[in-house]
Amino acid sequence: MIILGIILIVLGYVAPVPSIIATIGWILLVVGLILTLLGAVGRPVGRKTYF
Repeated sequence: MIILGIILIVLGYVAPVPSIIATIGWILLVVGLILTLLGAVGRPVGRKTYF
């Protein structure tokens, strides 16, 4: 999710596409970082724990 967000951000700023692509990229990047942080501290995400 983080990598997809970065790709969409770059695509949104480089290519002549609507800026909504960059906005979606930022949202995916932030959500991916939050989920990564929650998983790193041991908090179950989506009722799943990872060891």
